[in-house]
Amino acid sequence: MAEFRGMAEGGLESVGVVGRSPPRLDGVDKVTGRALYLDDIQFPGQLWGRTVRSPVAHGRITSVRFDDAFDWTGITRVIAKDIPGDNVVHLIEDDQPCLADGVVRHCEEPIALLAADDRERLDEASAHVKVEIDPLEQVLDPLKSSQIFKELRIEHNVSSLAGAFAKADRIVEGTYVVRHQEQMYIEPNAVCASPREDGGVALHGCDHI
Repeated sequence: MAEFRGMAEGGLESVGVVGRSPPRLDGVDKVTGRALYLDDIQFPGQLWGRTVRSPVAHGRITSVRFDDAFDWTGITRVIAKDIPGDNVVHLIEDDQPCLADGVVRHCEEPIALLAADDRERLDEASAHVKVEIDPLEQVLDPLKSSQIFKELRIEHNVSSLAGAFAKADRIVEGTYVVRHQEQMYIEPNAVCASPREDGGVALHGCDHI
């Protein structure tokens, strides 16, 4: 059995991990059912949330209506105009809105948020949000996207590439076309925010041990 041995000056001892199958710290709890996932935990006054998303890849939102025939008592409804601050997810570029406002640019883009203390009633309410969208041209070719979406920037860092090319011993250039790929999470992702006595907020989320 191979072993990791620490450097003499570090004072580390042999730990003997190569060739072994150490038990997961959470293994027994998960196998026996003692482990609690977020869906197993209830908080006082807890609200459930739902997101209403776009069914089309590209279109202009003409209206978002909440069906008058449905009783919306106790259900919080939010669309883009209700966001008091900047309607943006801050990433590399501030070009992704929290909620679509006027135009949707991809399938499943968030349009409205719902929240209520009754999970089943919230599911029913989701079906009573009426979103009308006039379809626009779908852009499925990334090489054409920058021509149509003038306000979006899909580009590489030209200056960094130029510097790398200048130092390279050999440059191989070509055009390569691959199919779309996306990672897939192996567990549901969920989070719950609960107020603390000190005025802060505690976030309860997934355990990635």
